[in-house]
Amino acid sequence: MKTYIKFLISLFNISFFKVFFTFFIIILITNILEQVEFFKDINLNFFYLVFLSFLNTPTIIFEILPFIFLISTQVFFIYLIDKKELEIFKYSGLNNFMIIKIISVYTFIAGLIFIIIFYNVSAIMKNSYLLVKNKYSDDNRYLAVITENGLWIKDEIEGNINIINANKMDNIYLLDVSITQFDKNFKILNIIRSKKIDITSFQWKIFEPLTLKNNQETKLSEMTLKSNFDLKKINSLFSNLSSLTMVNLIELRKDYKSLNYSVIDIDSHLYKIITYPIYLTLITVFSAIIMFNIGYNKNSLFKITLGILLSVVIYYINHFLNILGTNEKIPLILSIFMPLIILSIINFISIIRLNEK
Repeated sequence: MKTYIKFLISLFNISFFKVFFTFFIIILITNILEQVEFFKDINLNFFYLVFLSFLNTPTIIFEILPFIFLISTQVFFIYLIDKKELEIFKYSGLNNFMIIKIISVYTFIAGLIFIIIFYNVSAIMKNSYLLVKNKYSDDNRYLAVITENGLWIKDEIEGNINIINANKMDNIYLLDVSITQFDKNFKILNIIRSKKIDITSFQWKIFEPLTLKNNQETKLSEMTLKSNFDLKKINSLFSNLSSLTMVNLIELRKDYKSLNYSVIDIDSHLYKIITYPIYLTLITVFSAIIMFNIGYNKNSLFKITLGILLSVVIYYINHFLNILGTNEKIPLILSIFMPLIILSIINFISIIRLNEK
């Protein structure tokens, strides 16, 4: 490897880790404050709260990696400009395009490492964090999971425990449902079977239920069942996809399909992970182009402020398009690739004139 390439990669690494650990510490402290607030009525060791915060921080870091790379690139170029290194490279025959090419290729490789290793490790840590936190939450009495055998719900309400299994979901309905009701000692009280249940509210509407109690079957035209779950709550239980590894996401997608449950959120999450290296690379190139255009004319504070502002703008554009995609206002693929296409066009147009500077 040529000396100048080693120098640029080494300098980029230093810039990246400075920004990375700065954000890590800020997010960790913020998380600690959140844990202190959440567990204020529970006597837990402070170091345990720090540990919980540490488990939760990596997934947030993964979400803001584009901003970290954007600002890291700015810090990288601020050093090169302040130390007159760019002028030295220029006189040595190393043009602006080559510098961008080196750091963009390196960013792409780093992005692959982040999705293969860092994302999966952070997902495991996030899952551990949620499991621990759930033990201290009121929602520990309630549970909902999707398996190859359908949707399973454990619901403790009014002194009873309801174990609910539905083979499929269809919009607002659970289909082919079996509900087994137990008392606190897990003695069977009642079994309810129905082809369709409306779960739009916490008062479930059960159509043509067949009940089995004391070995006697009773068929009704309709009945209601009080629950801690409604459609919105069930959907929200499966929204924390960042706690699932890539393998878990693929398995969950299969289970969703077997249940006839929407896989749009999972597909959106998977597409975002898969395209992350490309996104990080485009962000790095975008930041480099900005620095080449304003680097010599503005002070460091202005450059960092601009980087933060651009990070916020890019985040909200991405978030807005993602909402449109998951709500099926626009095709999901388009919602994922549109920001990448826009960034690619901007970078391509700008980079044509880059070496003129």
